[in-house]
Amino acid sequence: MSQPVFHGDLLLQWCHSCNVAVLGKKCACGAECVKVNVTPPGDIRPAFLHDIEHINRISKQQFNNPLLDTDRIVLLNKAPYEDRMDEVIVDGEVIASIRYEIGKLEWVLLPRLEAARRIMAGKENLTGYVTIEDDVKIFLHKGANLLAPGVLDADSGIQKNDEVIIITTAGEVVATGRARMDGQEMMEAQKGTAVKPRWKEDTTSKVNDRKPSCWDDVIRANRFIMDEAIGQAHDFIQKTIKKEELPISVSYSGGKDSLAVVQLVDECVGDYDIMFADTGLEFPETLENIDHVGELYSKDVRSISVGEAFWDSIDAFGPPAVEMRWCCKICKLGPLSQLIKENYDKGCLTFVGQRKYESTTRARSNRVWKNPWVGNQTAASPIQDWTALHIWLYIFMNELPYNPLYEKGFDRMGCWLCPSSSLGDLKRLKETHPHYEEKLMKHLYAYADKTGIDKEWADYGFWRWKSLPANIKKIAEELGINTAPTRYDPNKLTFTSSVGHRPCTTGEMTAEGSFSTVLDMEKIRKSGMLLAIGEVKYTDEMAMITRKKDTAQVFATGSVRVRASSKSDAGKLLRDTESSIRRALGCTGCGVCIGKCPHNAIRIENKIAYIGDKCTHCGKCIEVCPVVKFIRD
Repeated sequence: MSQPVFHGDLLLQWCHSCNVAVLGKKCACGAECVKVNVTPPGDIRPAFLHDIEHINRISKQQFNNPLLDTDRIVLLNKAPYEDRMDEVIVDGEVIASIRYEIGKLEWVLLPRLEAARRIMAGKENLTGYVTIEDDVKIFLHKGANLLAPGVLDADSGIQKNDEVIIITTAGEVVATGRARMDGQEMMEAQKGTAVKPRWKEDTTSKVNDRKPSCWDDVIRANRFIMDEAIGQAHDFIQKTIKKEELPISVSYSGGKDSLAVVQLVDECVGDYDIMFADTGLEFPETLENIDHVGELYSKDVRSISVGEAFWDSIDAFGPPAVEMRWCCKICKLGPLSQLIKENYDKGCLTFVGQRKYESTTRARSNRVWKNPWVGNQTAASPIQDWTALHIWLYIFMNELPYNPLYEKGFDRMGCWLCPSSSLGDLKRLKETHPHYEEKLMKHLYAYADKTGIDKEWADYGFWRWKSLPANIKKIAEELGINTAPTRYDPNKLTFTSSVGHRPCTTGEMTAEGSFSTVLDMEKIRKSGMLLAIGEVKYTDEMAMITRKKDTAQVFATGSVRVRASSKSDAGKLLRDTESSIRRALGCTGCGVCIGKCPHNAIRIENKIAYIGDKCTHCGKCIEVCPVVKFIRD
């Protein structure tokens, strides 16, 4: 299991008088609250009816009985794990976890003692049980495993590695844990571990100590806390607007966080725009929600769509990965740079829905910053310190039109095939949007065929990493799945450079390189990409680049030769030349370069970027290009 990560204070408390969650130490009713011990980072969110039904469905599959009632508040806390895992919070206590296990390709409920008691309460025909004698209980409480000789009875349907509930002959719940034998073997074996207990503390049952509650009760309990948080957000928005003195916009993605920011900004100022970058990978529900929000706030949403840019680029870049999300640059940040350039001559101030509880990177971010990929935008987050529960309370208080996908089990919005999504969420696509799941798997299978990777690499979600994390790699090895390419892609443009740099007779340094194919010199010339390096002259078969006293020759055969005054200059000019040729031949027209150009020398026509005569050869557009960052060997 992953280690817990602290992004901020653990704010969740519980008022047992009102039986509601509170984001502070005191409830609006005046009662002191008790801290709920959740796993960090503690980004608590509501369980919608779909979530409750999903948990009950898994509980019935494992134990033949549901876990949750619908007459009280249920919260979920996303906990660190190799895939998606949520702690289930009811009546002020974490009673269970539900997680998607990659090795099994299924959801599993991990009940704690209180959850096991609730599953058993007033119900019959329990499955997934293991029965022991009372005198074995003391050994479990001391931390021992349950050995096979201590088992009196067990559900014969138990399979090894199933979650089980350990009970006494009197029906008392003693522990819960994972089976190390199947049920029949437990009853017959004379030695060996039958169950490895996970939860075995002797806690007091709360099954009969419950009071029904609803979200209106939670809102009332948190009214003063929310008023303070809203006031601080308003103050931040107003001060930032005054300081930056730029046109105001809100980046809306169709998700809960950016929806809250739209409302907060609307409460502070009337003159602002709503911006939306359509990545071409948005859910239809998201697009409908964008239109709805624009109408609600009487705004013409400034939007830009990249159409099929992702699918047009996937063959060149390969499937996106957590550590190589080229899709974000091509489908979102580049188009956003274009959108801002077209509408705001001097840039703009954009309020965004970033929160520190979402990730370590965002926890370390300033509240006001400039994205290096969107140079013409100043971004600011008024909800940096809010948890997901703050967001949802604010949405419920104002009856804001949130994306309906939250009520179908999705806990985040965005591109439907984002590699940062859990496999559990991606598998849900087969139920909610089967045509999307089919399209994704078709491309992944084709990539596997081309590169020699096992097709199970796609089924188990291993495509989401270029280099598998240790725990994920272990799963792949246990399943016997090959995740490493074994065949070379003949369509891939490779570049081989000379070993080191040698001095020539004039004392200059030289460097040489060669592409794996002949070069389309006319396409390179029209793109103007070589201008990012220096002055350029062309013949039919060659281009000559001059940067100060250094030169580079590019031949149609694919060869590149460089002469420079030093070894480091020669190496730098060779790399810049290689990068610029890749840009010219592989440009996707994403527009990231536009945001980095200080002289407006770059234009986009027919989804291709062109560098014009205004170029001063500063080279700032080279390294930010996704083609350079993600394709160069």
